[in-house]
Amino acid sequence: MKKLTFMLFLAVMLASCGVYYRQRQEDIYKVRLREVEQPENVKEQYSKSKITIFAEENETKNSYEDDFIKIIWLPALTKFSFTLENKSDNSIKIIWDEAVYIDEDNTSLKVMHSGVKYVDGEKAQPLTVIAKKTKINDLVRPVDNIYFIDNGWHTQSLFSVEKSAGKTVKILLPIQIQETINEYIFSFKINHTRITTVDTLSSKINHTRINTADNKVKEQQ
Repeated sequence: MKKLTFMLFLAVMLASCGVYYRQRQEDIYKVRLREVEQPENVKEQYSKSKITIFAEENETKNSYEDDFIKIIWLPALTKFSFTLENKSDNSIKIIWDEAVYIDEDNTSLKVMHSGVKYVDGEKAQPLTVIAKKTKINDLVRPVDNIYFIDNGWHTQSLFSVEKSAGKTVKILLPIQIQETINEYIFSFKINHTRITTVDTLSSKINHTRINTADNKVKEQQ
């Protein structure tokens, strides 16, 4: 009787160990830096600047560089991460209270950055100082994309198929170099692709259970 019970159990487990395929659609947004509006005093003093799109660690990054700064942008669904290098011989500052995210509808939105609590997003934010010949890692996130629900803070996507595909968003980043505040405006083009993906689902837990049951039978024998 025990042997029959085990055989029935094994048959059920084997039937549940098949491989299943689930098909779904996924929206992919490719955000590329297309243009940078330089401050007038930067253009007058230093005309050299370049935009580069490159791949690193399986991620596509966007780089802008002039004789003052080098910034590498890594756009994501809910934020724009960046690394900012100070190439100059003086400390520079990011004036966060004057930085804005400009969405697809050309609406200017207040932003927050790394280290600022969600609950303090609407408050004044201190400057970030970058010493000469050093760099920082930070991010830009519109405060309007943060909301509180179900006793927790959440962030919503910056992009949608209906609103963002083929459009342009911008980030105005004011950088103080010596006594002058230089307004850099970074323009990003959003390209949208919808792909079909297939997930392969297999029950490893069931395999483990079968092996465990088999070992118990051997022990009983």
